[in-house]
Amino acid sequence: MEQIKDTIQAVFREWQAPDKQGSSQEPAALLKKVLAKKALKHVQLYNFRKGVLSVKVDSASWLYYLNLQKETLLAQLKKESTTIKDLRFLLGA
Repeated sequence: MEQIKDTIQAVFREWQAPDKQGSSQEPAALLKKVLAKKALKHVQLYNFRKGVLSVKVDSASWLYYLNLQKETLLAQLKKESTTIKDLRFLLGA
């Protein structure tokens, strides 16, 4: 009987343990990690579906700048989380 109790407790501990790969992190938290503080003032997380992180940007100049940085930002996001496959910027935050 003691073995079943230990097994059940181990299963519950595993369920409650945070994911060590970082893939369970919220997209907003990941975005804060990779963007500069100045850029964070001009963006807003819009959507995260099927591995695509969509971000609204408040001006055309920031949209242009972030699109220039897209490959670097996407590489950093992929290091943090295996669930992110693409990054898209939209005008209209």
